[in-house]
Amino acid sequence: MTMDSSEAIFDALKDAGIDFIVSVPCVNLSKLLNMIDDDEEIIHVPVTREEEGIGICAGAYLGGKKPAILMQNSGLGNSINALKSLTELYEMPLLMIMSHRGTEGETICGQVPMGESTPRILEAMDFQFFKPGNPEGAYEDIKEAWDLSVEEGKPVSVLLEIKYW
Repeated sequence: MTMDSSEAIFDALKDAGIDFIVSVPCVNLSKLLNMIDDDEEIIHVPVTREEEGIGICAGAYLGGKKPAILMQNSGLGNSINALKSLTELYEMPLLMIMSHRGTEGETICGQVPMGESTPRILEAMDFQFFKPGNPEGAYEDIKEAWDLSVEEGKPVSVLLEIKYW
């Protein structure tokens, strides 16, 4: 049975125990965000900037929550300082689900430079990431990414390329 791309992510978040989600608007994540809004067990905080979301996730973690942020990879550049000097410094786990724009099939040329750079930026930050190619892979990778984030005490990302959707 083939899983729906958004349902696979939602089910993985639930099965990983994620109960606090911050999001920045993204068309690829819209169906998933609606599913999260309909779930009474997950606190959802929409934000306008990614680094603001990182700070809110850190506070949620300190308050006993299991946080994730849903965003476009273009926001990674906005978040580098908060990710390194807050979440990594204080060994806070964070699951980062990123709509990876600028990959094969991208129609907006302005998305391509950051799309190409995203994996290298994460590697330079010494942050592990997953790139699932299908919903079944995303389901497994998201659960593994959260466990790895807890184990390492720093953010771990799941990059969802255009072809994933």
